[in-house]
Amino acid sequence: MSSASPSAPGFCRDCLREHRSTQRRCVACGSPRLVRHDELYALSIAHIDCDAFYASIEKRDNPELADKPLIIGGGKRGVVSTACYIARIHGVRSAMPMFKALEACPQAVVIKPNMEKYVSVGRQVRAMMQDLTPLVQPLSIDEAFLDMGGTETLHRAPPAQVLARFAARIEAEIGITVSVGLSYCKFLAKVASDLQKPRGFSVIGRAEALTFLKDRPVTTIWGVGKAFAASLAADGIHTIGQLQEMEEGDLMRRHGTMGQRLFRLSRGIDERPVEPESIAKSVSAETTFNDDLSRPEELTAHLRALSEKVADRLRKSEHAGQTVVLKLKTADFKLRTRNRRLESPTRLADRIFRTGMELLDREADGTRFRLIGIGVSDLSDPALADPPDLVDTGATRRAAAEDAMNRLRDKFGRASIETGYTFGRKRR
Repeated sequence: MSSASPSAPGFCRDCLREHRSTQRRCVACGSPRLVRHDELYALSIAHIDCDAFYASIEKRDNPELADKPLIIGGGKRGVVSTACYIARIHGVRSAMPMFKALEACPQAVVIKPNMEKYVSVGRQVRAMMQDLTPLVQPLSIDEAFLDMGGTETLHRAPPAQVLARFAARIEAEIGITVSVGLSYCKFLAKVASDLQKPRGFSVIGRAEALTFLKDRPVTTIWGVGKAFAASLAADGIHTIGQLQEMEEGDLMRRHGTMGQRLFRLSRGIDERPVEPESIAKSVSAETTFNDDLSRPEELTAHLRALSEKVADRLRKSEHAGQTVVLKLKTADFKLRTRNRRLESPTRLADRIFRTGMELLDREADGTRFRLIGIGVSDLSDPALADPPDLVDTGATRRAAAEDAMNRLRDKFGRASIETGYTFGRKRR
């Protein structure tokens, strides 16, 4: 977004030289990446979003992919996790079924996600964000809000320039790119970060908020998906400008608390603070099959492998969970979730798997499933997890065996040792 008078402050995003003119290129380095805005140095709420995160990491690690359309996703029955910008030109989008993505871009290179690698890079980016401010609120592995208010003395530069330096540092040290949105509130900072991807840096100020939002579709507002947009369309409402003309009471009578949200965000009113990283509510893993499965022994093998993944994630994140949740999706896309609360928290694959099996036994009645998942919720301190079981004496031996397996896997890799449930089966 550009709202700049002739005297508006600005700088070059590449060399950081200050500019107060309407020139299109930096007089120092010749870069066209100039940012100018009347409120540039008065804004401090940022949204940072990594560009095509998974695909960017894979292209970084394999330069031969640089100029090729790349899709990160799994199998013919899976969905697109991320598509690079070249693939997006051909119509590929995140969450698109893989077969549709390959119809749109048959020449694309497809790579299965490597979550361990992506999480590792995400942590690097997060640590660098926290060098800027303690007020970092992650939204996912590759995006976060930052409140840069009060940091100018620390960094000896206004937030806008610090964020530009940060984006350059990410490129130089990690080898991926980010887009930055800068505004006075979280809603508009997030909207801004999407405006000029990739390598974007967009600013939305208070003075222009109403005008900027006026012609935008209602789906720009968080929480307005396809279904809700259709409901608004039935009332003749398609743009945010139409919401701006409505009374708060009318919107609340028709849409409840969401009506109040529509009223406020349509006017650029968002007083939510940037809150530092919140505690995870659950840990889970799931897989979509290439072909529908119904046989209990096949489902069991996948359930065991996923239980081990969940236990490994619990161990690394230093969590334990007390409620085991089984997730199944039938061949006709109907979702089933079943859960059971344990007497004590766990972080053991054995307990997660055995509880999941008890839940699965009731569902494996010949129904064909396209997806299975297992997870734990009600997370707590791992010090409270898995006390000695005085009834099931074998549980203690299984826990000791699992601990020994984990030590071997930490040293030699996950494939170094397997249980009979998963041995010889290709990992997903």
